[in-house]
Amino acid sequence: MLKKVRLDKWLWSVRIFKTRTIATNACKSGKVKIEGKPLKPSYLVTREEILEVRKEGFDLKFKVVELLEKRVSAALAEPCYENLTPQEEMNKYKSWYIGKGRPEQRQRGAGRPTKRERRELDGYKDYDNYLGEDLEGN
Repeated sequence: MLKKVRLDKWLWSVRIFKTRTIATNACKSGKVKIEGKPLKPSYLVTREEILEVRKEGFDLKFKVVELLEKRVSAALAEPCYENLTPQEEMNKYKSWYIGKGRPEQRQRGAGRPTKRERRELDGYKDYDNYLGEDLEGN
């Protein structure tokens, strides 16, 4: 049984962040904290700690229940943390997230998008937020 795990590994393994690189960058930019104190990616997290995570401009709170080193399915990851995020913040996050995962629709026979169209699509989807960078600079 694990006693301590690197913070970036744990955030990635319980699926709070999509990739370990995004989790590492969030830690480096001060978006992951304990009691208002920013943490490094190499911080060794233990059970019962409460993490404050700023993701996509939203303030989320998680309590570490179980430690994982390897990424597992969402069903197995869910009991490893307790979501302590206030309900109003979760409502804002869910309303923002709805519809973000769907692929765009193109007219039949239109072919692949050109480079210019691709850039417009990327701008519309706002991939800077997807990569863990806030527009606000937080």
